[in-house]
Amino acid sequence: MKMNPEDAKPTAPCSSPVYVHNPHLDVMKDDILYHFGLGTGTHNLPALFGDVKFVCVGGSPWRMKSFTEYIAAELGMENPESEYPNICAGTDRYAMYKVGPVLSVSHGMGIPSIAIMLHELIKLLHHAHCTDVTIVRIGTSGGIGLEPGTVVVTKQSMDATFLPKFEQVILGKTVVRNTDLDQSLAKELLQCSKELNQFETVIGNTMCTLDFYEGQARLDGAFCSYTEKDKQDYLNKANEAGVCNIEMESSVFAAMCKLSGLRAAVVCVTLLDRLKGDQMNNSHEVLQSYQRRPQILVGYYIKKQLKARAVCR
Repeated sequence: MKMNPEDAKPTAPCSSPVYVHNPHLDVMKDDILYHFGLGTGTHNLPALFGDVKFVCVGGSPWRMKSFTEYIAAELGMENPESEYPNICAGTDRYAMYKVGPVLSVSHGMGIPSIAIMLHELIKLLHHAHCTDVTIVRIGTSGGIGLEPGTVVVTKQSMDATFLPKFEQVILGKTVVRNTDLDQSLAKELLQCSKELNQFETVIGNTMCTLDFYEGQARLDGAFCSYTEKDKQDYLNKANEAGVCNIEMESSVFAAMCKLSGLRAAVVCVTLLDRLKGDQMNNSHEVLQSYQRRPQILVGYYIKKQLKARAVCR
């Protein structure tokens, strides 16, 4: 298996466009973003989205609407008299909200769901002529050797064998793509956490799996063919490889963002320490407070960036 040569390209600098690598798009009369309920022939994408500078994506529609309400308040753009409309209301696949230069999109669970969303999101940003876009996945994860509630900013996304790569079969052949994320962005987010001084934040590797149960060495699924010792040995090997947390979307997210020139980060809170158990036993209120931590951190980062840009004008 060989690395895709496109992955050798350097990360695009700031003020760059969003790249698509598909010559077929140039000869299409209209591009229908089916799962968003949008299209170049039915919507003025530059008018609707041309000012987008920050994109935040997360699993659930509820979480992304909550983030929209939070960031609107942080930026002083909230409208207490109106609901934030779901731009993707014409479809039930994903939800999308926009406040000023911030776009918030749900991606569902797992690699296939977020990959479909990212294809259409990247094309949307391209068609809208967006430039200098930063994208962050905010979500939840299982920690390894970390206290519940710790926020992990991903350094590299690793597969279930602890290798920093994303594999996809295309035309019957395995294509391997790089899963590096923007290290300067990760450091900026870590600095923001220090300035906030509200919760523990670390930079570390994230393991991306294809499954929530057996793929993550859980003992509480419908099927399990291994022992507690097997589980502990596996998770300890992951920890030795620098893995701090486990989730199910970061590898394809990192790979696709790198290909498109998007400055990208993954920010996930740990809901439990997987070395100590498999099920979330904390109260609903505690888990909700944990889930807000990535929103708080990324919201602070966006506000800081917008303030700095305003000063430079």
